[in-house]
Amino acid sequence: MTSVSQNSNSVIRPVQHQDLDIVEPLFVEAAIADNHSNLDAVQRRLQQVRRWYGLFKFLSLFPNPFQYRFCAYVAEQDHQVRGAIQVSPFNRTRSTWRVERVGVVETESQTQGTGSQLLRSCFEAIWEARTWLLEVNVNNKTALALYRQNGFQPLAQLTHWAIAPELLQELAEREPDLPNLLPVSNADAQLLYQLDTAAMPPLVRQVFDRHLHDFKTSLFGALLEGVKQWVNQTEVVSGYVFEPQRKAAIGYFQIQLCRDSSQNHVAQLTVHPAYTWLYPELLSQMARIAQDFPAQALLLSSADYQPEREEYLERIGATRTEHTLMMSRSVWHKLREAKPVSLEGLQLSDVLQGFQPARKPVPGRMSLPNLWQGDKTPDSTEAPLAYSEASDAETAAGSLSTPESSAVAPPSPTVSEAPARKLGFSIGRNFWGKRRIFTSKKELKLNPVPEIHFPQGHQNDSWC
Repeated sequence: MTSVSQNSNSVIRPVQHQDLDIVEPLFVEAAIADNHSNLDAVQRRLQQVRRWYGLFKFLSLFPNPFQYRFCAYVAEQDHQVRGAIQVSPFNRTRSTWRVERVGVVETESQTQGTGSQLLRSCFEAIWEARTWLLEVNVNNKTALALYRQNGFQPLAQLTHWAIAPELLQELAEREPDLPNLLPVSNADAQLLYQLDTAAMPPLVRQVFDRHLHDFKTSLFGALLEGVKQWVNQTEVVSGYVFEPQRKAAIGYFQIQLCRDSSQNHVAQLTVHPAYTWLYPELLSQMARIAQDFPAQALLLSSADYQPEREEYLERIGATRTEHTLMMSRSVWHKLREAKPVSLEGLQLSDVLQGFQPARKPVPGRMSLPNLWQGDKTPDSTEAPLAYSEASDAETAAGSLSTPESSAVAPPSPTVSEAPARKLGFSIGRNFWGKRRIFTSKKELKLNPVPEIHFPQGHQNDSWC
């Protein structure tokens, strides 16, 4: 990504090896201003980037779990680096990205300009990201103003805690009641995904946008994770609690342990909202695991939608180390428009071509054109199709008459032939085969409708 700001001659480009001497102090100063609870871990990561920059650059050329291990950009003005930003994908689909840190050389009054340029350049360049996520200390007013100016809104409040080694020793003395504690594997990804979904509010779940494959580990990813743990002298232990009646996971923990006492232990904890009684059990289990490693504090966090966790940590005497605000922002990328087409040279036939049927319609049995196709007589006086309903009425009456009724029938009226009336297309039952009258198209002349004259004194109810 290389872009030029419209408001100044600043150039936003990817970080290079010669920029690390300036970028590293910028990120450390940003972490100090943000009152980062694990500043040592930030400095250690930056030193690893300097040491393994060539490897990280090579891994960024093809898809792999460490492709975006160090994805950073700098703002250069007059051949001098004025600011830097580090971002990383938050989930496996890369639909949500995280702003790790933003460092700017200018003073507080000039931070908004360069910081906004770095943020907006990332918004425009990374088309995969639909949502951006970050975490900022609530006391860092400058960073809060920068992020609010660029459209970030509060999502949740986080509290970071530290459990002292002495407190871990007390928790380890208690035997945890976890009969269904199982190790984690790729076969349990569906259970962990359901647990993660149930443990978060809908808005947070939408921003995180995690899927089933976010809880699986590929072979290549497992190998790289093993190399990472060997280099950092760490070990990761995880497990989950299975509920056999519901056939679901109700609790999960992951703890990263340090072997050389160079850093604190870090834990992640997920508990189903209906099983908050698992907090003491899972913390006792993690404390017992940490007893096999050098005595270090255990770091973990809680959100404002997890009041039971915060209440338990306060009750056991855990220390609040940092209070942060999680913020998010949605990004809508404008589609690249094609070259506009002039309507002057467009023919009407080309416009109406899309309205024509894809194939010629096939006439059906009831199609009207089929009725009039075939042999036509030269007689132009041939009457159109009509139907004598009186004859149908007489036929129906005759079929329902009995010998008794016919014996006492009144005198029959005289019927005079009336001229044939030209009626339009009438009934359709003759063409359905229910009652077929005509045998050929020349016999389509309708029977003339007779006029009925009643005898004198007999136009009464018997003929109605």
